[in-house]
Amino acid sequence: MRHAQILGTGVHVPSIEVSNDVMRERFATVAPDFIDRIEPKSGIGKRFYAPDDQATSDLAAAAAREALAVAGVAAEDLDLIILGTDSPDYITPSTSVVVQKKIGAMKAGTFDVQCACASFPTALGVARGMIATQPHLNRVLVIGAYMMRKLADPMDPMVFLYGDGAGAAVLGPSDEPGVLSSAFAADGNLATDWCIAAGGTQEPVTKEAIDAGRHVVRMTKKYPPAVNDEGWPSLARRLAELENVSLDEVDSFIFTQVRKRTIEKVMENLGQPMEKAHLIMGQWGYTGSACVPMALHDAIVRRVVGPGSLVFMVGSGVGFNQAATALRLTDALRIPEQMEGNAS
Repeated sequence: MRHAQILGTGVHVPSIEVSNDVMRERFATVAPDFIDRIEPKSGIGKRFYAPDDQATSDLAAAAAREALAVAGVAAEDLDLIILGTDSPDYITPSTSVVVQKKIGAMKAGTFDVQCACASFPTALGVARGMIATQPHLNRVLVIGAYMMRKLADPMDPMVFLYGDGAGAAVLGPSDEPGVLSSAFAADGNLATDWCIAAGGTQEPVTKEAIDAGRHVVRMTKKYPPAVNDEGWPSLARRLAELENVSLDEVDSFIFTQVRKRTIEKVMENLGQPMEKAHLIMGQWGYTGSACVPMALHDAIVRRVVGPGSLVFMVGSGVGFNQAATALRLTDALRIPEQMEGNAS
């Protein structure tokens, strides 16, 4: 039976650093206490922006090139590209097809996964199934990329969260399981609580929509804390059940990197030490659809995990969508000496 394994990973962190003090100054008038309140809860210390002439596909292509170089795979040998993002270059076509052209992977088919910050675990699960059932798929590139701050009102204090970035993984077939089980959850009742309301077929962009600010991403209603506080532990326990392992056997937990306090609560709920939760929001901010693969790559490069390690990845995005995928790193994993975007 064919299984899927990760051969190599990569990240791209753009060059323009934006500190919390810069954000504090920006919102001093419109929300004078917001940064001071959210900073300690989020754990975010800074974020990085790409140049104005770049789009999400540029971030994705850069991370893809690094992952391919690490894995020792040529772009022209890719069979499939799956890209997860909720900040696409265009409403249509898919951003993955733009990336295909930019990296020269003209043999590869492509499609996008749009589950916001749950996109990468979802895409990994899809790639696993396709490699297992499609013998002609031997090299699959999975990417998570994020540039939500370009789709936001720059004077919305929630911009504090958003950093640009991308992470990628190259997958191939294996005799032993590498990418393991996936579990999912969703609740469409919260679909409009954090969204870009105008721009699709429900509400095209009009002058009235622009005047009301409905063409940019906004949180109109706070999600109930239980969405993540209870949803993440539930998915992690489901993975443990599906894989017939105890939570103590998991070497590293990677959650959506939006709020450190939430991760602390979840790890306590799971009865696991906080040291087993890998964090990157302090160095790169909240990178949405990209944060899970970026954290995975960071953990690999820092030798927090390596061949033989069991990793649980849990992503949670607006909609809301949640997805979790278990991963057993194999001996086929190639580990780079240093990371292109390493800020430490």
